[in-house]
Amino acid sequence: MDEMQDPSPWIVRFADLVPTGGAVLDLACGGGRHSYFFLDRGHRVIALDRTIAALGPRDNLEIIQHDLEDGGPWPLDGRRFAAVVVVNYLFRPLLPLLVQSVAPGGVLLYDTFAVGNEALGRPSNPDFLLRADELAAAVEGQLQIEEVFHGRTETPKPAIKQRICARR
Repeated sequence: MDEMQDPSPWIVRFADLVPTGGAVLDLACGGGRHSYFFLDRGHRVIALDRTIAALGPRDNLEIIQHDLEDGGPWPLDGRRFAAVVVVNYLFRPLLPLLVQSVAPGGVLLYDTFAVGNEALGRPSNPDFLLRADELAAAVEGQLQIEEVFHGRTETPKPAIKQRICARR
């Protein structure tokens, strides 16, 4: 795999915190790099995105095609996950649902772009850039923060990122 297809180093770093065998939600999964990473670790995976053409059938993989931003109902109502994984995606109205979707003992692993990234490239639209401490505020009072990061990263390309690992 090239660096663009390797799992996020943040996700890899905290993967051992995901309860063994627990179901993982890979939200806005794209080509499935995190879905396949967790499948290879023995987890059941729910891969959700509006475009799923890049995903192939595999044991323990549930693929859900859904446009998260169309205002339709949350397709996973009532379901809880050992991990909710989100990389390079932000749709603020979903943040409370994502936090609620973390099962007891489970983790939220979030890694996306933040304010300041507009100076380095795309995304540059503030709708897609986290503000300072925004992820920490989203989990406050509901999840325990294991670690949070906000700053410049160099790989796979220079970017300003915000990341959180938080546990229920």
